[in-house]
Amino acid sequence: QVQLVESGGGLVQAGGSLRLSCVASGRIFNSYTMAWFRHAPGKEREFLAGFNWGGDKSYYADSVKGRFTISRDNAKNTVYLQMNSLKPEDTAVYYCAAGLSPSQGMDYWGQGTQVTVSS
Repeated sequence: QVQLVESGGGLVQAGGSLRLSCVASGRIFNSYTMAWFRHAPGKEREFLAGFNWGGDKSYYADSVKGRFTISRDNAKNTVYLQMNSLKPEDTAVYYCAAGLSPSQGMDYWGQGTQVTVSS
């Protein structure tokens, strides 16, 4: 079983920055893929960024490439999402997720953290 707890959301003005954190506990293996998603009202859930815990390559959605950066602290079992140049359309609930076979869906989800960007 894996538990994921996000933090770091809040209200920020357009152009500002936030860093989200996701602390993972339980049995996290190198084969897990860790990822950030977001869900805005009236829109489908959107993949933002991810990496395989045992690898060194990260993946990004085109909508956030160049503005968002996913990173990790292995010693703390923590995944981060640094978000820069935020826009009002980035307003959403942001989720951390973990999965062994992402193409079939993520296995574990955090509770989400709200990010609101004011214009």
